[in-house]
Amino acid sequence: MFFADGTAESRTRDLVQAAVSTRGPVTARELATEFDLTPAAVRRHLDALAAEGMIEEREVVQSGRRGRGRPARAYVLTASGQEQLPTTYDEVAIAALRFLSEHSGHEAVAAFADDQMAALESTLEEEIGEHGGDVQTRTLALAEALSKQGYAASTRPVGQGTGLAGLQLCQGHCPMRGVANEFKEFCDAETSMISRVLGVHVQRLATLAGGEHVCTTFVPTGPMGSVPTPEERPSR
Repeated sequence: MFFADGTAESRTRDLVQAAVSTRGPVTARELATEFDLTPAAVRRHLDALAAEGMIEEREVVQSGRRGRGRPARAYVLTASGQEQLPTTYDEVAIAALRFLSEHSGHEAVAAFADDQMAALESTLEEEIGEHGGDVQTRTLALAEALSKQGYAASTRPVGQGTGLAGLQLCQGHCPMRGVANEFKEFCDAETSMISRVLGVHVQRLATLAGGEHVCTTFVPTGPMGSVPTPEERPSR
């Protein structure tokens, strides 16, 4: 089952990762037997997966001939490795949203997206708390809170010293990208949610679902960017 070309190497590596998922903790020797590979070939794939953060070593005890346990190097998937495995969840979610759209219209999809974002909004509000009237401080706190939710968020200043001063809120990962690729209502709902959390009007500049490498939202921090009180904030 050993192949020299890069495509087959990649395919074998994917199979090794899948085997670690279903059988882990599993040793290199066990994998070599399963895939009819040499131990050295298996370790090459395991080392590559470990370097990518897909798997990690665990110490397990194997029974010896005399009944005495001995430690062995075995492998399990990391959280990142689990996320990389293909699933059918997106397909099911998209099919359900198509059904909802066909039978109840796009308004129903938009309402569902708003409802989903409402739960995230509550979580983010608890994370960032009340950071006063400084929208910049609040945006930095929001980026940190979003990162904890898996959005890989960061900020960078733009237009400093001009009337268009602000922050670009960047999200390098979108947990709902598969769904948002077809239903932009989720991008719109997320933008509105960010605006409510920050208390200022924000502008979505780019999205992963739209083919960009990152989701980018402009947050104004000039004189018009002060954060109103909770009573003054826009509502859903």
